[in-house]
Amino acid sequence: MKNTVVLAPLTPENFAPYGDVLDASGTPDKIINAGKCGRFHDRAKVDVREARVGISIFKADVRSLPYTLDLIERHPEGSQAFVAMSAEPFLVIVSDGPKAVPKAFITDGTQAINFHRGTWHGVLTPLAGNGQFAVIDRIGETPNLEEFTFDVPWVVTAAET
Repeated sequence: MKNTVVLAPLTPENFAPYGDVLDASGTPDKIINAGKCGRFHDRAKVDVREARVGISIFKADVRSLPYTLDLIERHPEGSQAFVAMSAEPFLVIVSDGPKAVPKAFITDGTQAINFHRGTWHGVLTPLAGNGQFAVIDRIGETPNLEEFTFDVPWVVTAAET
């Protein structure tokens, strides 16, 4: 028996329960730098408990579809944003909990995401490019990682099989 998750497009509406979609579509909120730069203001809430916010660089292995999802994690003490450092799509996997059916989204190559504090999610899963991401998250002394391994892995596909 195989568990299957079908990819959905990443939109602010369908991702709202899990976090924020960071994109620069539409008209900028403000034009700055003598009219040479558009600012898309305040696209995500950085939420950390008793710590500071840091920006790290992650280098993840490039994966392919179908993708075997066997592990999810969450960060109970802070939000976590993934910003790809190449214009390539990546998978965004979320879950309402370890026993819930995961949901899988695919970015359009220009989007980044910010998981709400405590959201169960998959690991960084680039589908192309260099696998490099800027990650904005909580930096602190207390633990901020919980992991769950599925007894039966899920298979993420582009379409139902």
